[in-house]
Amino acid sequence: MRVVAISDTHNHEVELPEGDVLLVAGDLTQRGTEKQVAEFNQYLEVQAKRFQHKPLVIAGNHDFLFQRDRPLAESILTAGFYLEDELFELEGIRIYGSPWTPTFFNWAFMRDRGSQIREVWDLIPEALDILVTHGPPMGILDFCGAHVGCEELLDVVKNKLTRPPRFHIFGHIHEGHGQQVCNDVQYLNVSICDGMYRPVNPVTVFDI
Repeated sequence: MRVVAISDTHNHEVELPEGDVLLVAGDLTQRGTEKQVAEFNQYLEVQAKRFQHKPLVIAGNHDFLFQRDRPLAESILTAGFYLEDELFELEGIRIYGSPWTPTFFNWAFMRDRGSQIREVWDLIPEALDILVTHGPPMGILDFCGAHVGCEELLDVVKNKLTRPPRFHIFGHIHEGHGQQVCNDVQYLNVSICDGMYRPVNPVTVFDI
């Protein structure tokens, strides 16, 4: 299966290569308004024609509508399946998506570091093929002047799960775009925008 993965498009429209499935790891929009979600959906409708399966989408900290009114957001996002702390199986491939990131300022899907955010990471199931979160684990493709990833997410993936995911996809930290292998997990920061919110990072493609 060929997977195309993006995040942090922030309503920029980028051309995508063909593949079997598209995964979107959050920050589809600038501020998560109904209009911006609709604009992303229009973009997704065009890009979805390049894929065999309907795209899978999680929200990010900019995507306020998905936290404020999930039913409304999903009614607008007709071109993709929305995942929020949910497992999705596709041709035997187990994919889990979650939008949360550690609290900073007043954004969407924030949880305080420590026990509060640990509650959502403890929901991650075993034996995943692909884990999709909006933000990175601590110390992995998360540097923007300092390492700002989530310690609890790293601990769950690295230490709690007896069968960790084969791939962990995320974005959020635009400057961290790239790939890294650690303890047999392939980590991929798939942010499209750079630190100046310019859509210049290449699209990520991999086979599973």
